[in-house]
Amino acid sequence: MSSDLISRYYAAFNAGDATGMLACVTDDVEHRVNEGGIRIGRAKFAEFCSHMGASYREELRDIVVFSSDDGSRAAAEFTVHGTYLQTDPGLPTATGQTYILPAGAFFDLRDGKIARITTFYNLNDWIAQIS
Repeated sequence: MSSDLISRYYAAFNAGDATGMLACVTDDVEHRVNEGGIRIGRAKFAEFCSHMGASYREELRDIVVFSSDDGSRAAAEFTVHGTYLQTDPGLPTATGQTYILPAGAFFDLRDGKIARITTFYNLNDWIAQIS
């Protein structure tokens, strides 16, 4: 069931388990980050997970998952509770600031795995909270 897959993916995220997240995605996963580029493939997604793990500590709460009847698409809404650990290039200096940010994601699903992840949040809200 698609909602179970998304729930496993976010459980791995909250556990800081990049290997568990990678197990949920296709080899050719398309990763679209809010106001960022598109990464194609599991290796690029793994690099992103590694970078995020060094720069941010985040826990997603209040996760609600929605899925299409045919199981090909899903969406999730959640609240990000985070700490900015290490300065990300082009963003304000990290000093351990905390933030709470509403966010969401859309997914394409194929063969029991996530084939596309598109994440949305309000970058200006995040910058205001950490500035």
